[in-house]
Amino acid sequence: MLSPHEIAALMLLDANPFQSELDLCDLNALCERQLVRLEKLTSGIEHRRLTEQGRAVLQSVGKLH
Repeated sequence: MLSPHEIAALMLLDANPFQSELDLCDLNALCERQLVRLEKLTSGIEHRRLTEQGRAVLQSVGKLH
């Protein structure tokens, strides 16, 4: 089960994958649950992408259509 903070973090990442003000504990938990994937771009910037499972969670709470 996800905490309200983790759900909020998913919503923030959906709106802005380059969100830098996320709590690292929440981000790590989302990665461990395979709801978010971290990708390092060639520019060195870390890109955070919702996985299909992450999108399904947002759909289930009514935040995606």
